[in-house]
Amino acid sequence: MEIKVYSTPTCPYCTMVKQYLDSKKVEYKEYDVSKDREAAAEMVEKSGQRGVPVVEIGEDIVIGFDKKKIDSLI
Repeated sequence: MEIKVYSTPTCPYCTMVKQYLDSKKVEYKEYDVSKDREAAAEMVEKSGQRGVPVVEIGEDIVIGFDKKKIDSLI
């Protein structure tokens, strides 16, 4: 299952999401939407959100740092 994390370097919740996934030994691909305009547009198209973090797990989207939802999808 592919996991994408759309984030920015200054977002504390983005850091928390990545640390949480790391603690679960889950591999993910990180996209810095502050620098990657294509990834930013993709994130907005998929989630309808401009805020970060947005986590894409397979076909599902998790907005923010929602441990319960992340756990149910990984």
